[in-house]
Amino acid sequence: MIKTVLFDMDGTLLPMEQDKFVEAYFARLAVKLAPRGYVPETLFPAIWKGVAAMVKNDGKRTNDVLFWETFSKILGEHVMSDLPLFEEFYRVEFNGAKEVCGFAPMAKEAVRRLEEKGIERVLASNPIFPMTAQENRIRWAGLSPQDFRYITSYENSRFCKPDPRYYTEIAQKLSLDPKECLMVGNDVKEDGAALYAGMSVFLLTDCLINAENLDYSALPHGDYAALIEFFNRLP
Repeated sequence: MIKTVLFDMDGTLLPMEQDKFVEAYFARLAVKLAPRGYVPETLFPAIWKGVAAMVKNDGKRTNDVLFWETFSKILGEHVMSDLPLFEEFYRVEFNGAKEVCGFAPMAKEAVRRLEEKGIERVLASNPIFPMTAQENRIRWAGLSPQDFRYITSYENSRFCKPDPRYYTEIAQKLSLDPKECLMVGNDVKEDGAALYAGMSVFLLTDCLINAENLDYSALPHGDYAALIEFFNRLP
């Protein structure tokens, strides 16, 4: 019996083309930080190295600590004094990136269907963003942070997808039995990694990512309509 459903964000609850989103996000961040002397030529590579560090996190520190440690080593310790500026960006200017994202009413309907059934929801988006950004992106999808029992962010996570320990950490924090959890996502490798944590997986195919051409034919999969029908069959 499925008691908790974990949802991915990008390409799942929030349809998007990843490259367009990153371009829009970075462009706004560059404008925000330019008055402080940041330039794209060094800013963007430093961000990507910080992300790479989070993806390789061994669990000894939360992702945010690891990101800022990496970021500041590249650009200098002075960046730590600009933390309030970054925080303001994710509260305000970051929302402009919504314009390059799609909107899927059926994704919202799927979440509502689980609520009607009394099944708990977790927002299991790869925790490389601060909580402020995660909550804003939930709103872009027409949902509310209150629709989820728990939301992963870089402040509260010690692993990233596709490390199965990312899913194990969620289960442990919320005292969930992985066998009673279903992960819904669009990335065959990253979201499919929940299988190795003992969870079930449904792959949403509308914005499917399968960079390694993995075989997912044995897994439940389909579009939003198929996902809702899958939820309708849950006891």
